[in-house]
Amino acid sequence: MDIPVFLADAPRFVFFTGKGGVGKTSVACASAIALARGGAKVLLVSTDPASNIGHVFDTTIGASVTAIPAVTGLSALEIDPHQVAAAYRERIIGPVRGLLPAAEIDTITEQLSGSCTTEIASFNEFTALLDPAATHLAEFTHIVFDTAPTGHTIRLLQLPGAWTEYLQGSGDASCLGPLSGLDAQRETYSAAVRALTDPALTRLVLVARAQDAALREVARTYDELTDIGVEAGHLIINAVLPQSGTDPLAAAIARREDTAIAAMPATLAELPCDRIPLKPVDMVGVQALGTLFDSTTTVSESIYAVEPHLEPAPLAALIDELAVDGHGLIMCMGKGGVGKTAIAAAIATALAARGHDVHLSTTDPAAHLADTVGEGPATMQLSRIDPVEATEQYRQRVLRTRGADLDEQGRAALAEDLRSPCTEEVAVFQAFSRLVHESRRRFVVVDTAPTGHTLLLLDATGAYHREISRNLGTDRGFTTPLMRLQDPTQTKILVVTSPESTPILESVELCADLERAAITPWAWVLNNSLAAAHPTDALLRARAATEIAHIDAVATRYSSRYAIVPMLSSEPIGAVRLASMTGEVDIEPLRRPLEC
Repeated sequence: MDIPVFLADAPRFVFFTGKGGVGKTSVACASAIALARGGAKVLLVSTDPASNIGHVFDTTIGASVTAIPAVTGLSALEIDPHQVAAAYRERIIGPVRGLLPAAEIDTITEQLSGSCTTEIASFNEFTALLDPAATHLAEFTHIVFDTAPTGHTIRLLQLPGAWTEYLQGSGDASCLGPLSGLDAQRETYSAAVRALTDPALTRLVLVARAQDAALREVARTYDELTDIGVEAGHLIINAVLPQSGTDPLAAAIARREDTAIAAMPATLAELPCDRIPLKPVDMVGVQALGTLFDSTTTVSESIYAVEPHLEPAPLAALIDELAVDGHGLIMCMGKGGVGKTAIAAAIATALAARGHDVHLSTTDPAAHLADTVGEGPATMQLSRIDPVEATEQYRQRVLRTRGADLDEQGRAALAEDLRSPCTEEVAVFQAFSRLVHESRRRFVVVDTAPTGHTLLLLDATGAYHREISRNLGTDRGFTTPLMRLQDPTQTKILVVTSPESTPILESVELCADLERAAITPWAWVLNNSLAAAHPTDALLRARAATEIAHIDAVATRYSSRYAIVPMLSSEPIGAVRLASMTGEVDIEPLRRPLEC
């Protein structure tokens, strides 16, 4: 295995972050293996609510440090949001259970059931790992963090400073869960801030793909982290397609990647950079991960001589079914990096082209709908739930209403209360609820944030539903946003994924989470399929061959309604290319090499 530049003289803490789907987990796992094989004691930590490092290592990993049997010196830990939130609740409720009336215990439990509590509990686990006084971690020379997609990670890395600043104020937070334990954590949070901003202790590695959107996103991450004092030291461009023969699709992809790298923002171009070539197999298992940093890739042509056979399953067929209703909520959910934004934009554009009134929105902090849609149909509206903007609007609305009859001291106390980082959760939930309500009269297509972030939003939706149910009882009629999400006549959930091992696994887990909330996905969309694009390049054919089993699993086990969208040689930007995703136009002309 070649040792990449970003691992040379690695400090104790190494963070990998970037846009969803760029391969952070693979790079983090391969890095942890490389450090352990070099003689270090390594702890690999996932802060992603949709963690899959257990799948990668074929080992059950939970909230306790677990040794990886296949790699001497390597252990792993997953910060499971639900598990740590349950433990956090029990630490608060346990001492008073049996001392307070059952009704009061139920009220406290409900207050601690929101995503704010989940965030605080996960955050406490995260900061504890950065505590130099944590004796149970003293044996590890390196702690490698596989973080959640960018927006969630920025939020996590900002929280030590945000809570430290908040605790210096006098407000009493009005969030969905009590914050009684925060003040006791003041020194831990301060220590986390010091560790994160000390380059001798912490190295932040930005991971991207050779794509314009991924490189722009990681450049924004670089700027935001610099603003909070966390210095990004290295850039990884992952899964770069090697230059190859005459296959038009491979040539177009390689040309597109070269163009994106050449045009990357100047701040990234100045960083030390490692390029990791695309591999012919999924990065699952120690053997595969051990090859990730190898600079050469070999593929046996004879193994992949048989053309994979796929039954046509165009996205247009799903859109025809959706159009029948005339209105409703359509939510595209899934792992980061699988193309949710493009799929949502393609569906919205196609519905608008059919003459429907369509509102296309996103809850993903990293999404840029206008860039994807270009000049869309006149009947389509674009919007974005920006957490910062939504929070400020919520604060001003509360000050105008609840603060209208307060004196100066009372308004100051309310304003301080609204400075709590938990306020963002309530603000984003309210903005999302407005979208749900709007879908009663028009199509609302929502491009959601990556899986873990979306599940936290659904947690808030469930908490609100339980609160309304308890207050109004069963003798009064009401409809909450959760009830609309549970009603298949009002909401269609599309699980967007790619035909690869890890995205499919995460999609199955997402469906299980949705089912626990009594929400049933309507269809699956398998995006960026190489098997459906019929490449002739040996490396691409090797990857296409691995897709067939995953596509068959979706068709036979997970969903009777699905679509397969082929890999395109050009980015799906603008009406024509978005239409090529649906199968409503001939995609062959779009497979020509790009003009550069």
